[in-house]
Amino acid sequence: MNHLSCILFVMVLCVELGNAKPFAPNRLYFKNSLGPTNDLKIHCTFNKRDLGIFFVKPGNTEEFRFHGTFSLKNIIDCSLYQKPGPHAMIRAFKSSSGAFDHGKRNYWDAREDGIYFTHGKEVPKLEYKWII
Repeated sequence: MNHLSCILFVMVLCVELGNAKPFAPNRLYFKNSLGPTNDLKIHCTFNKRDLGIFFVKPGNTEEFRFHGTFSLKNIIDCSLYQKPGPHAMIRAFKSSSGAFDHGKRNYWDAREDGIYFTHGKEVPKLEYKWII
């Protein structure tokens, strides 16, 4: 029983040290900071399962909420497309373990020069360039 208490304590400590909130859904935010007539098309997969396609109008932000699977490393890959033209393939979310996969927030901002990323506490940084 003492080992179980130690394991639970370590799990809570690890969650608290990250940007996670225990048992809260994870969130991805996709912002379209492209030109006024440039819709952003996004197609994502969650652990290789198709999540479909959605569009973000210029100046808008879409939020995607999900709970990770406990036993798997959770990965969300997305393809972002400008209309017409460039695209980018990004790893929008990756966890090291499903056990600690709660309440994380990833903010993605599509701009003219590429895709920017932040967890919300720091200034967004350029992570991916558009592929022409």
